[in-house]
Amino acid sequence: MPRKLPKYCRGYTDVRGGLRHYLRRPGFPQVPLPGLPWSAEFMKEYAAHMTPTEGETVQPTIDGVLPRSLRALAIAYYQSAAFAALKPITQGVYRNIIDAFCKTKDANGNSYADKPAGDVGKGTIKRKQIEDLMQMRADKPDSANGLRKVLREMMKCAVALEWRADDPTQGVKKIPPLKKGGLHRWTNDEVAKFEKHFPIGTKARLAMTLGLYTGQARQDVIAMGEQHIGIETDEEGEDYEALHWVRLKTENSTGLELTIPVHPDLRAVIDATPSGHLMFIVTEFNKPFTAAGFGNWFRDRCNEAGLPQCSFHGLRKASATRLIDAGCDVVEAASITGHATLKELQRYIEERDRKKAARRGMSKLISGTKSANGKIRLATSREKP
Repeated sequence: MPRKLPKYCRGYTDVRGGLRHYLRRPGFPQVPLPGLPWSAEFMKEYAAHMTPTEGETVQPTIDGVLPRSLRALAIAYYQSAAFAALKPITQGVYRNIIDAFCKTKDANGNSYADKPAGDVGKGTIKRKQIEDLMQMRADKPDSANGLRKVLREMMKCAVALEWRADDPTQGVKKIPPLKKGGLHRWTNDEVAKFEKHFPIGTKARLAMTLGLYTGQARQDVIAMGEQHIGIETDEEGEDYEALHWVRLKTENSTGLELTIPVHPDLRAVIDATPSGHLMFIVTEFNKPFTAAGFGNWFRDRCNEAGLPQCSFHGLRKASATRLIDAGCDVVEAASITGHATLKELQRYIEERDRKKAARRGMSKLISGTKSANGKIRLATSREKP
């Protein structure tokens, strides 16, 4: 069903078959409105002519949206080029955050959806309110920081629409994580315990192995299938299998293209696990998983294996850490995990084996000092002059 037009708006088809829309507000001149209904340019012009005059109260639109309110801004943002450039999965996350925010009520019981998005000094949302909203979510830093990120994008839209001149999210700091390192990273012992509980050939073992040897997130792994694996040729002319993938979580329209060599252990598990579907991992009803559904399903498998502290995302951290501990540099590791920046990767490897890394680094530094059999020799006692 077509969405209703905003209050006082009328639409017509001209003699050439084109659609025209006008604002016909009682007591005011008729105003032509540009673009499509609810688009950014449409709502900008509509809001400009719906601004209340002195002593006038503007009523909600038919859909219950006040002009220049935060809900109206959300609608305008959904119509913006910035929102359209996001991946569908990111759009869904942003919509959920915005919808939940608009349902939030302030201390007086008033909905944030109806608060002015612009006109600084006239009851509009300000930096202090945003900081208070984040503090309300201090026990869930990811939720608080997600709200901050989305509000920042909405306020950019408000400034572009000339609804306001400032961005109240500027200077608002992130809520620090409750504990260093965030979600738990799988240890080698935990991997071994999971493998013992779920032998090769089970769906749980395949899911864990895909996460560990590709380093990808859950929304990527649930979409992978044999059709994504092809043959590559290295510099010496040797052929090898590689998984060709475009990361789904990157917030641009092109994504990040990866070519991940297939680990022999991963190939063995894939070959031993029945599939019969385009995706490696599907539900018990032979349907594709959603990212949230897969995360919950895998969490249950971790609980069954006696690993309640583990999650699928922890495998991505374990994969990055294993690569670094194996001697890979950060560029090599990021080329597999798909981290867009080295700073992003650094957060994932903070808990790596620093003692092992330090020993390997010092060995490289003193590689010129070798023992009689040609091996690198680390000092074992203070050498006397």
